[in-house]
Amino acid sequence: MAETWQIRVRGLVQGVGFRPFVWKLARGMGLRGDVRNDGEGVLVRLEAPRPMLEAFRDALRAEAPPLARIDAVEVRPLVGAEEEWRDFSIIGSGGGAVRTGILPDAATCADCLDEISDPANRRAGYAFTNCTNCGPRLSIIRAIPYDRVNTSMAEFEMCGACREEYENPADRRFHAQPNACPECGPRLWLEDESGPCAGDPIAAAAAAIRAGRIVAVKGIGGFQLAVDATSEEAVARLRRRKRRPGKPLAVMVRDLEMARRHARLGPEAEEILKAPSAPIVLLPPAGEPLAEGIAPGQGRLGIMLPNTPLHHLLMRALEGPIVLTSGNVSGEPQIIANDAARAGLAGIADLWLMHDREIVNRVDDGVVQIVAGRPQILRRARGEAPAPLLLHPGFSAAPPVLAVGGDLKNTYCLLDGGQAIVSQHMGDMENPLVQRDFRRNLALFRAAHDFTPAVIATDMHPGYFATRLGAEEAGAAGADLVAVQHHHAHVASVMAEHGLAPDAPPVLAIVLDGLGHGPDGAIWGGEFLLADFHGFRRLCHFAPVPLPGGDKANRQPWRNALAHLIFAFGPDAIAALGESHGDLPALKRLGEKPVAMIAQMMQRGLNAPPAASAGRLFDAVAAMLGIAFEAVEYEGEAAMRLQALAESCPGESGSYAWEEGESIGWAPLWEGVLADLADALPPARIAARFHNTLIRLLIETGTALARRSGAERIVLSGGVMQNALLLEGAASGLAAAGFEILQPRSLPANDGGLSLGQAAIAAAAAMRPEAAGPDRQAKA
Repeated sequence: MAETWQIRVRGLVQGVGFRPFVWKLARGMGLRGDVRNDGEGVLVRLEAPRPMLEAFRDALRAEAPPLARIDAVEVRPLVGAEEEWRDFSIIGSGGGAVRTGILPDAATCADCLDEISDPANRRAGYAFTNCTNCGPRLSIIRAIPYDRVNTSMAEFEMCGACREEYENPADRRFHAQPNACPECGPRLWLEDESGPCAGDPIAAAAAAIRAGRIVAVKGIGGFQLAVDATSEEAVARLRRRKRRPGKPLAVMVRDLEMARRHARLGPEAEEILKAPSAPIVLLPPAGEPLAEGIAPGQGRLGIMLPNTPLHHLLMRALEGPIVLTSGNVSGEPQIIANDAARAGLAGIADLWLMHDREIVNRVDDGVVQIVAGRPQILRRARGEAPAPLLLHPGFSAAPPVLAVGGDLKNTYCLLDGGQAIVSQHMGDMENPLVQRDFRRNLALFRAAHDFTPAVIATDMHPGYFATRLGAEEAGAAGADLVAVQHHHAHVASVMAEHGLAPDAPPVLAIVLDGLGHGPDGAIWGGEFLLADFHGFRRLCHFAPVPLPGGDKANRQPWRNALAHLIFAFGPDAIAALGESHGDLPALKRLGEKPVAMIAQMMQRGLNAPPAASAGRLFDAVAAMLGIAFEAVEYEGEAAMRLQALAESCPGESGSYAWEEGESIGWAPLWEGVLADLADALPPARIAARFHNTLIRLLIETGTALARRSGAERIVLSGGVMQNALLLEGAASGLAAAGFEILQPRSLPANDGGLSLGQAAIAAAAAMRPEAAGPDRQAKA
């Protein structure tokens, strides 16, 4: 006998084709009832005998649309239903305001790809083909609700055929807001500095790339610069014009077959490349070489598949891969507007492949690497953000919290109702254009989620723009303002992502990064903490070595090498080491620097703040091996090149010593490095020994501290933990010692994950008002 049921589906189930999916599923099973969107998700009512109900419920999860994410399916009898259903239907929304939120953009689905490839299809060769399962979302939205009128598709009125698809629940374009075709949608053209070019824009752009020219391509979230990835000359020209001499460039390939020709792909990499997010995946080069100038000094290539019909069409017109890098002036965010691209990329691009669909919100490519067979997100952007993260149910009682992140690799976070919405990668907040985008995007997100914060969380660093902006927002909203210590936020981000409860017991956390403001006002960066959501205690740390020249030391590795040697061996270290170790090139180069002045700066504490920085230790070792000795072009360059050098020597098992204690000292390490340099040991072996040393240190120190404190879980985070060699070695060793290892997966280990940690700490504090504050000293 049929009974009447109500099924509540929670998660990412609005704006992803879930209602028509339910409609088709129910009709296919011969069920009667209805489905609607409401303020809590999707509500299904139907008549079904219990076995049929269970089959329907299981199919909801097993066959859900590709962009849907089901967090919960709740079933209960529907008592007192008065409807007499003749069939199954989609009905109007009800039960509170329907807020679909803001959905991530998604790479072209297989069905749309088949259509643009079919000469008989009305969308053959159409660069803006999309459906409910793919296409632009975040990049085109101006306001909520997510209706066409509130997107940059508003000016393109649907033709009759597209309107029919849009209104038909049996069609996969049912309520697909960007739906379009060549008759009614955006148009594509190619232009040079003189104006539009005649002919097929795709074919002409491909011919230009083959000829070694640079083409600016308007992608889904911003302009990109494309050149032939097999041409050293073309890549070198791009670097000269863009003033980007060494930072790695991403490569787009046509398909997996082409990817295998140039990189080593395992099954995990293939799945990530094919995902709706279509990120850049860092892979070991293999097979046919590409231009050496793509990733100089690196052991990985950034490979991605086409993510829009435009990119698919362009790659099909080419015989090989292309470099595809952000279209921007050096130091500026990616350009999104046509006129800005014409002006800003003049002198860089030779041609512009343009269209007339406006990009409203800048969205960068995501970046992923694979560590121990699992993905690690390095930049959470297109295709991933701003999908909400489900937190432990204990966070449901927290008031709304806005966290504004840090100044580098900024994201912000809205925490409410037991979930966290972390923005796409915004960029570095020192840039006024990034600040403008931050304010505009935050206003959009707050409107989308009807969000008014009761608490605003910031970093402790008083000089951060994000900290000042958070204070302004708190004043305007009348919200409580909470300052969260940088490394505590790194830890809490990982704890929250892994679903730990607000009252979870403390973890032992190892956080390695460049720098973060400590509660003592000092610069932290090599930290062993006992932490929970309510506080932390600093158990031990890397020795605080001065940064001569302050911020200059973040850009000039030689300063860190010199400071480390003076700190370890005294103010006359360079002369004394030269006498004892011979005429080493690194010591000779350091001797040409203002050694006496820097030693005096360090001794007097003049513009040489002590920093317990793991990042600057990597810089110092890299400089001694001749890597980026004078200056780095981009953050992390020296460390990345040092990692690549170490990975080229996988058989090395040697390591160095260190000084144990509350402040971990490096004099024994430097003695070992200098001895190996004097013995003319290859730099790759020294780099590998340095990595082995840190891995041993993290395992031995982490194990001892965790056992002493009773912690069963160990968190590994911070920007330095994006070093796959270091992370994999430390994680496997600590796991072998019997600990549960928590590391970032859905958010970056770098400062892109800070906002979630800030929000979780502030939320936990708000639910525990008797606490002295989120950064009180945790009781071990």
